[in-house]
Amino acid sequence: MKLQNSAAKLFIPDQADLAEALPRTTALCIAAHQDDIEIMAYAPIIECFGKTDKWFTGVTVTDGAGSPRSGVYENYTDENMKVVRAQEQKMAAEIGRYSAQFLLAYKSSEVKAPRNETLIDELREIILACSPKTLYTHNLADKHDTHVAVALNVIRALKGVPKEKRPEKVVSLEVWRSLDWLRDEDKLVLDTSAHPNVSAAILGVYDSQITGGKRYDLATVGRRLANATFFASHDVDEAESVTYGLDITELIDGDVDPCDFIGGYIDEFRAEINGRIAALS
Repeated sequence: MKLQNSAAKLFIPDQADLAEALPRTTALCIAAHQDDIEIMAYAPIIECFGKTDKWFTGVTVTDGAGSPRSGVYENYTDENMKVVRAQEQKMAAEIGRYSAQFLLAYKSSEVKAPRNETLIDELREIILACSPKTLYTHNLADKHDTHVAVALNVIRALKGVPKEKRPEKVVSLEVWRSLDWLRDEDKLVLDTSAHPNVSAAILGVYDSQITGGKRYDLATVGRRLANATFFASHDVDEAESVTYGLDITELIDGDVDPCDFIGGYIDEFRAEINGRIAALS
């Protein structure tokens, strides 16, 4: 497979042939930055971990140039950081036993540009090559522009995939805004309890971010634990750790506007709160 950017890479941890590594994918995650996959998609990663009939593939769209840095990385240039972050992503893929890991090396500005057909076409080619049962990406209520741009480009790419070759389900996940605000009946509750050592390892490889002053490793695990504990006030926890998702398959199969789609969930959230206050007033 020919990747568009000269700095782009395709890493296959177990060194399987390309013709084997991509088609065996059952879960595909397309994310903006190095470490986004490990923060938001641990549930499908661990569901596939060590299996022979389930395989996880990751796609990291941006090049890692704009990340914060301090300590040993304080004087690193953007070019230095691109190398470091790519190495960290590959380490995470190896520890997590991914089927494959794409590093597409786009600039954030390129991802956020309106209708970047080169990126859309490349994402479509990857989706077709992997043919996953489930595709994961960022959620439309995320507060990071590049995350939302990736999600929109994934939706555009999927709309160009023939219906018979589309994933059975497309799920959006939480990074730079929790999905805790969704009504419980709208949440997909994804169990992230298994193999906490693997979770710690794939988050911990991102030393450039942790040393840079962003404890994503601790914050991610904390959010998952909080999700599990605060999900149901009158029930015993069924899982020790969970991530929330939102099914966005409707955006692929229909003509629903993304703003109207996520706006509908926001309206339902508002109505739930107003209804509770009115009932108790």
